[in-house]
Amino acid sequence: MLDHTQRGQVEVVLVRPRNPLNIGAAARAMANFGFTRLTVVAPYAPHWREARSAVGAPDLLRNAPEAATLAEAVSGCSFVAGTATLARRQPDQAAVQIQQLAPLLAGKLGNGARAALVFGSEKHGLTRDDLSYCHVLVEIPTQPSQPSMNLGQAVAVCLYELSRGSGALNRQAAPQEPSTGSAGSNAPPAPSGSLDLLARVIEETMGASGHSPEAMRAANQLDLRLLLRRLAFTETDARRALRLFRRILWRLRGSQSRRGP
Repeated sequence: MLDHTQRGQVEVVLVRPRNPLNIGAAARAMANFGFTRLTVVAPYAPHWREARSAVGAPDLLRNAPEAATLAEAVSGCSFVAGTATLARRQPDQAAVQIQQLAPLLAGKLGNGARAALVFGSEKHGLTRDDLSYCHVLVEIPTQPSQPSMNLGQAVAVCLYELSRGSGALNRQAAPQEPSTGSAGSNAPPAPSGSLDLLARVIEETMGASGHSPEAMRAANQLDLRLLLRRLAFTETDARRALRLFRRILWRLRGSQSRRGP
């Protein structure tokens, strides 16, 4: 299970929630299991902080930051797990069972690193674009005839799994993790915001080289986000790659300027 310190490093992120009562129920579940960091992304209802369902957690709800985008909400997190059902989707990233989540997260929270557990809206869940910011997809086993769960209940189930005794969790091994970009390095993993900055510079470089036409821009952005998370860059890797692509971009733009229109 996650200890008290590790729980303080996990951000619970609700993306485009529609019902304030579900936001309040999520906050209550967080208080039940000792989690303190909540971020709400683009909520549908403007008065969500007043949800009466946040029993025992009014301060947590009152102090939760509101983010305009998922990218903003997870920018400081070096590991992001998105929750979704696999009933009607083929994931682009590794999918893990909820029983595997605690040991997986525990291995990601060293050196003060932060992680995020992301939940989608009650109506549509997380979109494919949302999931491109996630390193893994977490599935809660449910009956095939009713694959989706209420938002507040899904949060409670996931946080319970992260909080309960470790004996049951250890019966199922955690998934194999890809090796980091710098073998043997103790550098911390790159936070999501650094990967997004690198993706933007790579995309600009692709555009300057004529490799990324406007019609392919959205697809290339999604593919780059997924690729960079699969590569498991350290913070040092991300800085080096950013310098490399900025240099290439500078050369490309300089060459185009010398050629003229």
